[in-house]
Amino acid sequence: MSLIKTEQLGTNQYKITFDADRATFDEAVTKVFKKASRNITVPGFRRGKAPRAIIEKMYGREIFHEDAVNEILPDAYEKAIEGFEKTIVSRPAFDVETIDENGVTFTAIFYTKPDVEIKDYVGIPVTREVEEVNASEVDAEINRVRNRNARMIEITDRPAGDGDIANIDYEGSVDGVPFDGGAAKGHDLALGSGTFIPGFEDQVAGHSIGDEFEVNVTFPEEYHAKELAGKAAVFKCRLNSIKFNELPELDDDFARDVSEFDTFAEYKADVEAKLKERNEKTADRKVEDDLLAALIDKLEGEIPEAMFENETENFVRDYDTRLRMQGLDLETYFKYTGLNIDALKEQMRPDAERQVKSRLALEKIAELEGFTASDEEIEAEYARLGEAYGMEIDKVKEAVAADALAEDLKVKKASDFVKEKAKITTKGAKKAPAKKAPAKKAAEPKEEAKEEAAEKPAPKKAPAKKPAAKKEEGEAKPAAKAPAKKAPAKKAAAPKEEAKEEAAEKPAPKKAPAKKPAAKKPAAKKEDK
Repeated sequence: MSLIKTEQLGTNQYKITFDADRATFDEAVTKVFKKASRNITVPGFRRGKAPRAIIEKMYGREIFHEDAVNEILPDAYEKAIEGFEKTIVSRPAFDVETIDENGVTFTAIFYTKPDVEIKDYVGIPVTREVEEVNASEVDAEINRVRNRNARMIEITDRPAGDGDIANIDYEGSVDGVPFDGGAAKGHDLALGSGTFIPGFEDQVAGHSIGDEFEVNVTFPEEYHAKELAGKAAVFKCRLNSIKFNELPELDDDFARDVSEFDTFAEYKADVEAKLKERNEKTADRKVEDDLLAALIDKLEGEIPEAMFENETENFVRDYDTRLRMQGLDLETYFKYTGLNIDALKEQMRPDAERQVKSRLALEKIAELEGFTASDEEIEAEYARLGEAYGMEIDKVKEAVAADALAEDLKVKKASDFVKEKAKITTKGAKKAPAKKAPAKKAAEPKEEAKEEAAEKPAPKKAPAKKPAAKKEEGEAKPAAKAPAKKAPAKKAAAPKEEAKEEAAEKPAPKKAPAKKPAAKKPAAKKEDK
């Protein structure tokens, strides 16, 4: 097996010609024959007992050639590119040139990582702004903790009222005819939440456990189910139970229960400090994102389309992994969002492009500045990863190659260098805009909408492939989300239900695959002479 010649077909595109000798090919044919012959029937012979010569005479001498070619192709290709100096970034397109008395001659066409240029990356001007933490944000954070520590109390001695959780059965009809999605049993409805269409919750309030009653409402004119919009409906209801969320008092006892502090004042000050720290980190990330955007603008070079496609595939695979960690998968996600794989790729493509370009820019800066990664730094990074993922260092080394880790360290040094040399102007803290509660849409109460929300981080440097992160103890389990896309409208339904939320969380970007793309299955071109 050897490389015969290398040709450059265009910018970053190459074609190599390589071969495997006849002995290697014949050995592969024999191996394939032994596997396949057991399933070949030849008249006069028991299944699997027909001689190779008889089978070849009956079906043609090339019957085993295609499988034999695929048997030897991966090793032949790997040996052919051993001395190839450039990084291959696409799956090669293979072809078989000849099969003759000398063996097999192959060709492979692929793209390589581009040679890029970047200038003026020292002293990039950027503005750093930190949002001011206001009192309402502090109160909102404390109330979130307060709600998580509320007690659910059964109510039996009074009617349902505003703020209660009413468990109800209901069946809705328009002009006496039930409609799809208009019935449910054992539905928990928070009275006063505005979850159902206007007027419904008000008519549940005031009833006691065991009451059977009718609720008369009119669907909004802008209701999403057009066949119900503006129509009067009657819901036959039964009140099964009443519960109430009892919130703890905001006092020193509360502070001791939810924190390490002895007084509520200390706890509140700590909450404010953490929110300020969060805003500081947000401002730092924004600076990094702005610097990367500036580097991308300064990058010059022709980038192969394959690199963008590979990175988009990486994003999709990482996203699928995140979904599976939360008990979902892409198929289920598509069902709830109305997306498909092509739409998901289309939404992830812009971030994939930014990831590829920013990585190339930082790699070039690392080269120009002569950054290296010492053995000590590599070992320290292995130790950090082991601690972060709760794995033994030997296991981490099996998952992450040392040369890939070294590249990541050099890229990090380049990123730190650009930030250190940047001309950062810090503006005075600005007030965060008041956050409005999202308006609720009319929706059916048939089932509670599945929440799908996650932050969408800006692309960062691509790390080497890391072991799957272990879940933190007590971590909440929200469904991961892909880029914003409206869920399809549901069928006609009864009172308004909380609309599905959608926001996408992009997986931590990874390095595009390099040298070992999967081989296409080639068909033999020429028969054995």
